[in-house]
Amino acid sequence: MKESASTPPVFKQRWPWIGPDLQTLRDTLRPPKLPLDLGEPIPIAVGGDASLLALVDPPVAGAPRALVLLLHGLGGSSEREGLRRMGLSLQAAGFAVWRLNLRGAGPGRPLAPGTYAARCDRDLLPVLELAQQRAGGLPLFGVGISLGGTMLLNACLASPGVLSGVVCTSSPLDLPLCSQQIELPRNRVYQRWLLRRLCAQTLADPFGVSDAESQALQGPERPRSIRSFDAAITAPRWGYASVDDYYREASPLPRLLSASVDLPPSLLLHSLDDPWVPASGAQLLAQQHLPGLDVVLTAHGGHNGFHGVGDEPLSCWGDQLVASWLKRQL
Repeated sequence: MKESASTPPVFKQRWPWIGPDLQTLRDTLRPPKLPLDLGEPIPIAVGGDASLLALVDPPVAGAPRALVLLLHGLGGSSEREGLRRMGLSLQAAGFAVWRLNLRGAGPGRPLAPGTYAARCDRDLLPVLELAQQRAGGLPLFGVGISLGGTMLLNACLASPGVLSGVVCTSSPLDLPLCSQQIELPRNRVYQRWLLRRLCAQTLADPFGVSDAESQALQGPERPRSIRSFDAAITAPRWGYASVDDYYREASPLPRLLSASVDLPPSLLLHSLDDPWVPASGAQLLAQQHLPGLDVVLTAHGGHNGFHGVGDEPLSCWGDQLVASWLKRQL
């Protein structure tokens, strides 16, 4: 593990959540007993007639120390257990939190046509602009779970200075490698589950889908992999010539390795046994010792799991690491 300026405690898996798959599936197999969702919904215009929906949560006590924009991953929303649990930990640490529903996700589905992508700057940058205004001079941080972290990194690279700091947990940095990983035989059930969610989310579009898209998703040649879904839906919707072009342009790793990269203080948290997203990109960045970039690699933890010994009922080791790192940035 590469140790940051303030060395994090060693991660120890909590029984019975031992191994990459049980760490990954813990919230699905035993959902945490979350409190009633009292987030204040605010629509955010992102161009045309489209808006994204954020759920705004105040800190548990006192005035906010900073504002955190919290992004879900592939097939997620503001309602997912892991994202809500992270939000609660940040609120307890004194942060105001915006839980953003990306285009087509969760309760924001009726507000915008289409679906999101790993690089969706034209959606995300207007959200960040409004969040900066609403922060009222307080620092604005971004925290992304899985693909949400990829989106935040891409936004930071497109618009330096937009965030005071960014955290990515289990985030894809090299999309072609991630595509290969999720298609491994051991991940067949995972991919099938994700694909069902993506297809259902796309077909539920109240603005409709084209005949070609409907046929692509429901016909005999319907997608059998995330890559084939991205080839049929994501890449053309976001103006990419092909799925290979999309994966290349939306992978932040090559730009992060560039000498001209200009990132805010950043934390990458990744487990070496992540079954979905290879840790190789985070490992490579850890070796580069880039200024302002902290990389925390754990031997175990699965994909956005990090359920450790001594966890509180509505928090986990990863949530606490993120909250502590953000407080240090202040």
